[in-house]
Amino acid sequence: MSRIRSAAALDRRTFLAATGAAGAATGLGLAFGLGGDRAAQAATVAPAPVPAEPLTVRAPAAPHAPYTQGTTLASVATPRGGTPGYRRLADGPAWSRVVRADLAGAHSGRDRRRTALASFVQFTDLHLVDVQSPLRYEYLRAETASAWRPQEALSVAGVVSLIERINALPGGPATGAPLSFVITTGDNTDNNSKLELDWFLTAMSGGRITPNSGDPRRYEGVQDSGLTLYWQPDSALHDADKKLGFPHLHGFLDAAIRTVHSPGLRLPWYSTVGNHDSLPGGCYAPGDPFFTELATGGRKLETLPAAEAAKVWKAVKDGLDPKGKDFKRLLKAHAKQARTITPDERRAPFTRAEYLKAHLDPARTGPGPHGHGYTAACLAEDRLYYTFPVSDHVLGISLDTTDPGGHYTGSIGDGQLRWLQRVLKQEATGAGRHVLVFSHHTSKTMTNTNPDPAHPHEKRHGGAELAEVLGAHPGVVAWINGHSHMNDITPHGSFWEVSTASHIDFPQLARIIELVDNHDGTLSLFATLVESAAPHRTDFGDLSQTGLAALYRELSFNAPEARKDLVGTPRDRNVELLVKRPTGR
Repeated sequence: MSRIRSAAALDRRTFLAATGAAGAATGLGLAFGLGGDRAAQAATVAPAPVPAEPLTVRAPAAPHAPYTQGTTLASVATPRGGTPGYRRLADGPAWSRVVRADLAGAHSGRDRRRTALASFVQFTDLHLVDVQSPLRYEYLRAETASAWRPQEALSVAGVVSLIERINALPGGPATGAPLSFVITTGDNTDNNSKLELDWFLTAMSGGRITPNSGDPRRYEGVQDSGLTLYWQPDSALHDADKKLGFPHLHGFLDAAIRTVHSPGLRLPWYSTVGNHDSLPGGCYAPGDPFFTELATGGRKLETLPAAEAAKVWKAVKDGLDPKGKDFKRLLKAHAKQARTITPDERRAPFTRAEYLKAHLDPARTGPGPHGHGYTAACLAEDRLYYTFPVSDHVLGISLDTTDPGGHYTGSIGDGQLRWLQRVLKQEATGAGRHVLVFSHHTSKTMTNTNPDPAHPHEKRHGGAELAEVLGAHPGVVAWINGHSHMNDITPHGSFWEVSTASHIDFPQLARIIELVDNHDGTLSLFATLVESAAPHRTDFGDLSQTGLAALYRELSFNAPEARKDLVGTPRDRNVELLVKRPTGR
């Protein structure tokens, strides 16, 4: 069993503030042999977590035993049978842990010496999506899988099931140390929509969500359009997806817009911004009133000639239209072909200030911290980057890598880069903490040099330059991100870049991360993937909240246009990543 720093110094209040009371209760259930329902009851009756952000965060308390249950170390959703077409999922073989010594040697006996420094969870690319929004561009389906997915109407049920999984975990699977927090690494929403932001904050903090917009009585979107381009689940129409084996599920759309209850995370959580949170459609520069008129209006374009769709997607992919001028002309040209739907003001894109204010709303504090990393200073200074205490000896840095000039790839401006360099220098000459950096974009996807309209003369910096800055600071252990929707772990000389798959595309994962000191001149970063709490097997007759969450996963596996490499290699999944421990830390 691992030894944990400062365990004896923890009083009960500090422990609750650092780990979340309910998570602690679940761990106690494991420690004292309470199984299943009894452990859940212990979590239910635990005192509420302290909502205020502590000035310092203690290292995790003494651990319980390492475990595998509830993680991909125990089992993974796997397709049954080898026939082509729609395939059902079932319990499959676990993914083992791979030791990666690219940056430091793996010394024997480290498992008996190690001390846990941090234990937390990463969510990324949740893409809570209002599928009925006119701002959606489903008509590009033939060009890109991200334009429309057969599972996306169930994104709320899927995210709530992921929250249920995290709430049930007894701690970090490698050390058993209690989990301290959850951090999202962007694309929490899909259309930069006020309604989607409300759904995200409610899911994370707890409450009821009705994943519907427009007409409160019925669904109005591409899945009841009668168009064969999209899966029509309630209809007997032999659409393109049914030809591949997708089921006819009577009542699916009514179930998809039914109210969902989220228990909210029992752990404190932090928020990082992504391009879909900042830019209309995830790619167009904000501030144009046209996008507000389109999103809130009563016309939705659902089909487009193939040649025009290809032209639009090329412009988006290559960043040729960052302000959406050509996109606007196309939509206006096809206005008469657009479907009439019920207008909804809640679909309006939100501004940076509105994003910050929503996080700072006391009603959204949940288990804390207030603002979820963002502060009143962030609002006053119009910035979406900040630092936060991971533990006594670990600092977290959350960056804003979205380019306000438009396009879905990222960069950071001069002002943010100088701020980052100051923070890293202070750590080098002061506290000397280990540093974990969080962002939405990966080093490979920070290639955008469009000028920021608010700072037109400010230089933008890409991923290679950011990696160089991080590599120059010996305290940086890892850069943790998302955006690519793919598990990918890359060594950068002195630190690791950990990119995690999304929770909208298969394999729909989150990642538990544990940082430990091996007391042999090395640190280990354990990364363990987890699925939602929904069962691997689906039942087409079960359209309950849990049944929909299971179907969300299975539909994502079968999405015809979906990439099959997003799961990554075994070296990108469950791993122990070794890195040299900087002198003096």
